[in-house]
Amino acid sequence: MRTGQTKRTGSRATAAVLAAALALALAGCGSGGAKSQTASATSSTGPAGTASGAPAAPQDPTQVLATIKGPDGIVLTINSAKRETGGFVTVTGTVKNTGSQPFSQAGSWRGDEEELQKNGGSLAGATLVDTLGKKRYYVLRDTEGRCLCSTGLDIIQPGATMPVFAQFPAPPATTTQVDFDLPTLPTASIVISQ
Repeated sequence: MRTGQTKRTGSRATAAVLAAALALALAGCGSGGAKSQTASATSSTGPAGTASGAPAAPQDPTQVLATIKGPDGIVLTINSAKRETGGFVTVTGTVKNTGSQPFSQAGSWRGDEEELQKNGGSLAGATLVDTLGKKRYYVLRDTEGRCLCSTGLDIIQPGATMPVFAQFPAPPATTTQVDFDLPTLPTASIVISQ
């Protein structure tokens, strides 16, 4: 009898945690989270373009966890990877086009899964990898397959800097270092803060 009670209690607790995480994730999307925009900022000195669904919390641009240099002058800087209440990790940073041509390869960042193809130029294909725990964490998504990440990265103009974010299920509390992977970019090791 105790085994049955333990299983039911564990299932209820798991369901409650998942429901809370989904509610927080959907609340964070806001009304404009699903709309895709063309990312075309004016210049590095002018107002930056914005990706839809950007996190509300301000970033600390002085803190740099990783700088990832990709093809055609694209640079992804990760400023934070923070554990959030509700069992997820939010990774924030910026993407900058340091090249002389518009960057239009962000569509390959959405990953290969069929469900993610409707996310367009986004960070939907990003993953966190716990190498010690041997587990990969994919970007969270809502019930319609929209990623809980920056979208609207279809074209990034030369000199443009845009804020980006992606949310993942949280690894165990004992895991503080993970690898951040994004298709077409090198892997970077980052530290998760509490």
